[in-house]
Amino acid sequence: MIKAIIGKKIGMTQIFNQDGMIVPVTVIKAGPCTVVGKKIKQSDGYDALQIGFEEAKSFRLKKPILGKFSKNNLNPLKILKEFRDLEIDGVNIGDVIDISIFNDVQSVSISGISKGKGYQGVVKRWGFSGGRDTHGSNFHRAPGSIGQSSYPSKVFKGLKMPGHMGMDKKTVLNLKVVKIDADENLMYVKGAVPGANNNIIYIYAADKSGRKLHK
Repeated sequence: MIKAIIGKKIGMTQIFNQDGMIVPVTVIKAGPCTVVGKKIKQSDGYDALQIGFEEAKSFRLKKPILGKFSKNNLNPLKILKEFRDLEIDGVNIGDVIDISIFNDVQSVSISGISKGKGYQGVVKRWGFSGGRDTHGSNFHRAPGSIGQSSYPSKVFKGLKMPGHMGMDKKTVLNLKVVKIDADENLMYVKGAVPGANNNIIYIYAADKSGRKLHK
């Protein structure tokens, strides 16, 4: 059985559990998704399913992508994602995957792109303490010395310096599924999910260690 789906982060809120305790949750619109492609090990070298999410306008898609949907008599979809190592037996192009696949799942791992924070200095990006804030210090939020002496006369690769922060692929493991609303395709998971609101995320069923389950 497929245990992966594409979703969209709606936002964070809090709900009461059965014990009357407040639980902070992230609300996710998970699916419905459509199977738009299928690869099998005998002909393609590996097993995979290509899944689409959110309807798109035809004029916004390039002709090769649009032809893929026309060939299979499917409506154009905006987001496409290939999931490998799934149990693909009995799954055909055109099948719809909805949130019901997670009815018996207790925890999930979620991947997404983190919030972009632009170009940042070493204090914000790496947590450097910086220098004194007093007048005359002339050293406040600068990185300090970065080089060596005459040997090796270079800056080592990987040195923590100012640069672009955020917009990285992040995966949060083992988020507890608190509630599933099948009528609205909503999933409530305990904790935070990468990215801003309306960010596209990929949801996998997971065991207690966070390892993805594909069957």
